[in-house]
Amino acid sequence: MASLVHAIVGGALIGTASAGLLLVNGRIAGISGILAGAIRPAAARWQWAFVGGLIAAGVLARIAGFAAPLSLGLEPGVILGCAGLLVGFGTRVGSGCTSGHGVCGLANLSPRSMVATLTFMVAAAATVFVIRHLL
Repeated sequence: MASLVHAIVGGALIGTASAGLLLVNGRIAGISGILAGAIRPAAARWQWAFVGGLIAAGVLARIAGFAAPLSLGLEPGVILGCAGLLVGFGTRVGSGCTSGHGVCGLANLSPRSMVATLTFMVAAAATVFVIRHLL
C-alpha cells in the first residue's frame, strides 16, 4: 500500500512540475533535452535549476528512506553507470525521453509520443519479467 501511495505522489509531483514548467516558461519538461541544454555554454538558469531539483529530490528521497535499495548483486555505481548509458542511448534513438514523450507528449496527443511510450512500457514489462522470473 505504501508503494502505491509513493507512486501516486511521485506521479502527481512529476505532472505538477511539468505543467508548471510549461505554464511559467512555455517549455516541455523533456529531461534529456533540458540536460542537453544545461551543458551548453549558453545554458539558461532555469535548466540548471531543473536539473538541480531532480538531483536534490533523489537525494532527499534516499535520506527519507523512500528510494528502493539496489540488489542485483552488482555494485550500485556499476548499475547506475550502465543504466545511465542505456537511457542516454535510448533518448537519442527515441528522439526524447520518457518524461518528454510519456508525460508531455501524451498530454499533447502526439502520435509519435504514443508509439514511443508504448515501446517504453513494453520494454519495461519485458525487463521486469526477465529480472524477476528468469534471473
